[in-house]
Amino acid sequence: MLVRNRPLDPSSDPVANVLKWILLITAIFSFAVIIWGAFKTYQLAPPLPQSFVSSTGQTIMTQDDIIAGKAGFQKADLMDYGSLYGMGSYFGEDYTAEYLVQLGSITENKIAIQRFGKPFAMLPEEDQYLAQKMMQQSLHQIDLSGKISTLTPAVAFAITQLQTEISQSLLHNDFEKGWTKAYSLDPTSAMATADFLIYSSLTTVAHRPGQDFSYTNNWPYEPSVGNAPTASTFYWTWISYCFVFFGFGAILYIYHRYLNDPDLSPKTPIFLKFSPLTISQKKVGKYFMIVALVLLLQIGVGILMAHYYYARTNFYGLHIDAYLPFNFLRDVHTQTPLVWIGLSWISAAIFLAPIISGKEAKYQSILIDFLFWVTLLVVGGALIGDYLGIMGWIQKSWFWIGNQGLSYIQLGRLWQIGFCIGLFLWSFIVCRGMWPSLDRFKAATVEFWTGRIRLEHLFWASTINVAVLYCFGMIPLTGIEKSFTITDFWRWWVVHLWVEQSFEFFAATSTAYLLMGVGLVSRRLAERTILFESILIFLGGVIGTGHHWYWTGGPSMWVPLGSMFSFIEILPLVLLVITAIEEYRLIKKRSSFPYRVAYLYILGAAFWNFVGAGVFGGGTLNAPLINYYEHGTFLTLNHAHTALFGAFGLLALGLIYFCLRYAAGNQARWSDFFGVSAFWLYNLGLVLWIGLNFFPIGWAQLMDVYQNGLAHARSLAFYNTTLFWQWMRLPGDVVFAFGAVLMAIDFMMKLPFLTSKINSTEAA
Repeated sequence: MLVRNRPLDPSSDPVANVLKWILLITAIFSFAVIIWGAFKTYQLAPPLPQSFVSSTGQTIMTQDDIIAGKAGFQKADLMDYGSLYGMGSYFGEDYTAEYLVQLGSITENKIAIQRFGKPFAMLPEEDQYLAQKMMQQSLHQIDLSGKISTLTPAVAFAITQLQTEISQSLLHNDFEKGWTKAYSLDPTSAMATADFLIYSSLTTVAHRPGQDFSYTNNWPYEPSVGNAPTASTFYWTWISYCFVFFGFGAILYIYHRYLNDPDLSPKTPIFLKFSPLTISQKKVGKYFMIVALVLLLQIGVGILMAHYYYARTNFYGLHIDAYLPFNFLRDVHTQTPLVWIGLSWISAAIFLAPIISGKEAKYQSILIDFLFWVTLLVVGGALIGDYLGIMGWIQKSWFWIGNQGLSYIQLGRLWQIGFCIGLFLWSFIVCRGMWPSLDRFKAATVEFWTGRIRLEHLFWASTINVAVLYCFGMIPLTGIEKSFTITDFWRWWVVHLWVEQSFEFFAATSTAYLLMGVGLVSRRLAERTILFESILIFLGGVIGTGHHWYWTGGPSMWVPLGSMFSFIEILPLVLLVITAIEEYRLIKKRSSFPYRVAYLYILGAAFWNFVGAGVFGGGTLNAPLINYYEHGTFLTLNHAHTALFGAFGLLALGLIYFCLRYAAGNQARWSDFFGVSAFWLYNLGLVLWIGLNFFPIGWAQLMDVYQNGLAHARSLAFYNTTLFWQWMRLPGDVVFAFGAVLMAIDFMMKLPFLTSKINSTEAA
């Protein structure tokens, strides 16, 4: 028996019985496709010649230099100041686009002098056209597939000049650009890093053998060097839009025809009867406070980062950028949400487990304390090591205890392993909590393997899914992959697969279980919906990852696969919104419903999941032709903020409020005021960010890409035209931060409920 009210056998539901097998087939198919894609990515990633030489035989740069330069790129964490292939920060330049333009400019100027005896700017228009075409041809015909790549004299001269300029710029502060020198590099490693950045730019313009497009499918858009969208970029865009409209109709029909049967099984509101808290439930209070503190830290760092966009030289007169470089601040800002969202889910799942099972597992509280202190050690060590690595105080062991230099996976490998172990420990704790005895665990295992899959199985499976997929971000385990294309392939297994598949899976199952547990939906409807939604999550979240690999040097097959399946990511969100609307009507009819503030957050999460991840993600960014121009602009920031906080952050906070409300029982001292106020301040802050910062800058930046190319749109020449809108980030920051402060105060006021003994009476 899994819960105190024995669930109906899902094998008696023909719809669920069909859906579970479709889910199994879909999961196998999705991961088979992406594993095949991994093989093709290794096979077709941009090759690295042993050396680049001039026509006179002079060696310009070598394979060893470029590989060492990739290590320097990561060691200095350049990805969190600017971006490579559009991946990374949107503060500085995109290195591939910027150095591609400089490479083309220097080359055509050298060609002009060699052929016409004058600099390019002094040539008549017809000669400029000829010199530009010769430059484009010399770049397009660079052969990266052989052991030795021979460069034309003009290209060799351009690379040599760029090597000096880039290496010197890396070692000197330029506070007008917000650039703090790379403390971890010396002249030798800076020169190697310059080689790596130049090589990366070459992959965006050198054509694949036998093809008329580059290794990055002609990204970035830079008309001066002849980079323009490919034919497949055009037609897969239109096919994708046709597919998604068809998908919307099919999803709505299936949901209302086969899933949402009004005459389903009885409801089992197990969460409406308050029982005395177990020891393990009382232990989660410290997790809740760390969540509030880490969220405040993220917001504080985010406000500081936003200031750098409109006042790069100082922070209200204080020159703190020499001590807190922008890339370190971004590391903290992007890592902290993984911490507080993760801790929210960890603590909520631990709290819910004994309610579901009706019994406390032995020694559970000891494991919970151990997990908490291990998590603090890993997080604290990762942040300290990150800073010491960036500032150059950790040299030989920077990869292990410093900073890996990969956006969203900055923590050193040792800390990353510790975090991974913590995730598996969390899944183990949840498993013990839901099936606290060996007999129950055996019974649950038999039910699962015989096909009687229940919501409890899916809830636990979502936790182990989170732990397993995080492991793929550690390939290769003990060193640095020489190819950035392959490195970024595995990075997105965490950044996208973790979020769009694992996180969505956990979010959907936990939401469904809570809706069922408070009596708003029947178990049968919850299980039907979550099985169907999981099918779409596996398709969109796994294969749909391909839209991140359009332009990073992977095989061109990711354009059709990524565009078609990434659009499916929108479809499960429709189900969440439909369910949220229907259940909100039920909530309003129940005057005694105790979890109003928790479900306000959960309904908000469903809304922003659709808007932030769906409309601003799949709908605005993922189509190949749109993404070709949009990639690396503020519109991606808009998607990231509204999707991560709106979808997963609000759900995480809603789960905490659910736990606190259960702990309060029928005590009259409970108040929704601070929680509701914080919710609306969060949402107002999001709206202000969109209307006053992300959209005005993002759309203008998109137009600038189309008119002038990505390098210009990521330069100070463009950013200086947006200073008013950069300043307008401040109102949203203040409102949002005020909401977080109110919530932290509310948590402190409600933590005593976890130790109170007056929570054993039933809800009114």
